[in-house]
Parts: sequence; C-alpha cells; structure tokens
Amino acid sequence: MVKQKIYSLFILTVFLTTANAQKSVNQFDKNGKRHGIWTKNYHKTDQKRYEGTFVHGKEVDSFKYYTLSSGKSVLSAVKVFNEKDSIADVTFFSSTKKVISKGKMNGKRFIGQWIFYHKNSTDIMIKEYYNEDGVLDGKRIVFFKNGKVAESANYKNGELHGESKWYSEQNVLLRHAQYKDGHLEGKTIHYNSEGDVVSEGNYKKSKKDGIWKYYKAGELHKKIDHTTGEIIFKKE
Repeated sequence: MVKQKIYSLFILTVFLTTANAQKSVNQFDKNGKRHGIWTKNYHKTDQKRYEGTFVHGKEVDSFKYYTLSSGKSVLSAVKVFNEKDSIADVTFFSSTKKVISKGKMNGKRFIGQWIFYHKNSTDIMIKEYYNEDGVLDGKRIVFFKNGKVAESANYKNGELHGESKWYSEQNVLLRHAQYKDGHLEGKTIHYNSEGDVVSEGNYKKSKKDGIWKYYKAGELHKKIDHTTGEIIFKKE
C-alpha cells in the first residue's frame, strides 16, 4: 500500500513538472511580446526548428537553429544576441557538426568580416567583408587548402573595384587586373604557370581597348589594336 502511494506521488510529480515546463515556454508578456524560453518544431513533427530566449520581444543570448536531415533535427546555426541591438555573432554548421562559416549578422544581413572554411576542415577558404547594407565591401581573399592565396580582390558596394590578383596553387601569379564599379578597367596582365607574360593590355568597361601584346615562349608574338581590330605586328 505504501509502495503504491509512493508510486502515485512520483507519477503526479512528473506530471506536474512536465506541465509546468510546458507552461514556461512560448509565453508572452503583458504587451503580447514573446518573453522567456521559446521553441518551435517543424510543421506536424516533433523535430525542433529553433530554440532561444526572448526578453520582451527581443532575442537575447544563444539561439539554436536546426534543419531536417533524414527526418531528424540537426543543428545548422547558432546566433548569439545581445540586449542592445539586432546584431548577432553567428556560426553555421554542416550536418557533420563542422563549422562552415562564422561572422556577424544584423537581421538577415551579413556585416563585418566573415570567414568560410573548406569542407570538413578547419582550414580557411575565404575571408571577406560586408558593409552595413550587407554587401561586399573591402578586400576578399580566397585560399587554397594548402593555405596559399588563390585570389585577392577588392570590392566597393558589392562590385569589384580596384586591384585583383589570381594565383596558382604553387603561388605563381596568373592574372593581374584592375576593376572599376564591377567592370574591367585599365591594365590586365595574364601569365602562364611558369610566371611568363602571355598577354597584356587595357580594358575599358570590360572590353579590350587599344593595343594588346601577346607572347609565346617569353617573346612578343603579336600586337593587336582592339579598338580598330587591326593586327599591328605578327611574328612569322
């Protein structure tokens, strides 16, 4: 009899604890704003979509976001909010729990420096910068997995602007170009894998302009005026 009373008391305690826990999530304050711990599942499933804490409608501290993989919730992102503004430190994850990228977001916009990693690796693949409007602005560097620079470029308001360089995996410069507002503008030089100049000339709004020089085996082979289409020189 005593055992039955103890068992009944245990069941009641579990029920009340569960009920109170359920009541403590997804609550609103007196002004109808989300307040306290919130969690949401994917539609018609018991698989979690997100979980985090609100303070009178404002996200604070860590929010975890999940994606469905084979019908199961898998952590895909963590956003860490503060109480002052909408900016969050964000980390994105792969389904294997490896970090894909990390940086700051303001709402849905990337801002400041972002770092992206090679697949299933801690090696950096890309470093890039975003302005307050969420567009690329500043230097963007792409790395090979061996750590060597593959591409170095500059952006202004989301457009290529300024010097850009491309390299081989052996750190040989392959192309050196200038951009202005997203267009090739000014001198561009192409190199082969040994570092010898293959061609050089100017662009104007992404079109070859004026005299271009073309080389073979390190020697001038041809000169073409791309403004008129005239071949000025061709080595026999």
